[in-house]
Amino acid sequence: MSALFNFQSLMTVILLLICTCAYVRSAVPSLLDRKKVGAMGIFWKCARIGERKSPYVAFGCLFMAFTILFWS
Repeated sequence: MSALFNFQSLMTVILLLICTCAYVRSAVPSLLDRKKVGAMGIFWKCARIGERKSPYVAFGCLFMAFTILFWS
């Protein structure tokens, strides 16, 4: 079963994408430029979400970690 059909897996993939993009942007800012289009533009938007909404993203990561560890 792919991550698109399982809500828990989909949320895990989205949170990992946001966290990874935010880390890459902090390490190498020139790699994710805001003027890029296509996939790189989506990665830049994910990095911005990770930077601006970091308390909510952190809570989401903790919630997903506890869900994966203790619920499944």
